[in-house]
Amino acid sequence: MSKGKNKMSNRVSWFEIIGGDADRLHRFYAELFGWKIDANNEMKYGMVSDGDAGIGGGIGPDPQGGPGYVTVYIGVDDIKAAMEKAQQLGATVVMPPTTIPEFNATFAQFADPAGHVVGLTQNS
Repeated sequence: MSKGKNKMSNRVSWFEIIGGDADRLHRFYAELFGWKIDANNEMKYGMVSDGDAGIGGGIGPDPQGGPGYVTVYIGVDDIKAAMEKAQQLGATVVMPPTTIPEFNATFAQFADPAGHVVGLTQNS
């Protein structure tokens, strides 16, 4: 294959690590990887800049107090169409497309046929 002709369009664009003790998770990943984590917000959601981690991400507490989880988010051009296609292929909706103005983006999540939760993002 020649260079440039095999460009992947739907790349992993964000990651999220959620768990019980956000402060502990922030310290752990900051010390382990040297990431700068900005959790100066009401939710204690630590923003990891893409310069530190390769892609942007967030580390924070589980608002429901669950055991925690890791999710990857794939950037798409049309989040509604991507969610519809995922459902046609056997996925179930975990979170419908939801716009978050502070991030200037829309997020959604689905569970694949094996139950893995995957997120989608679309920039506004």
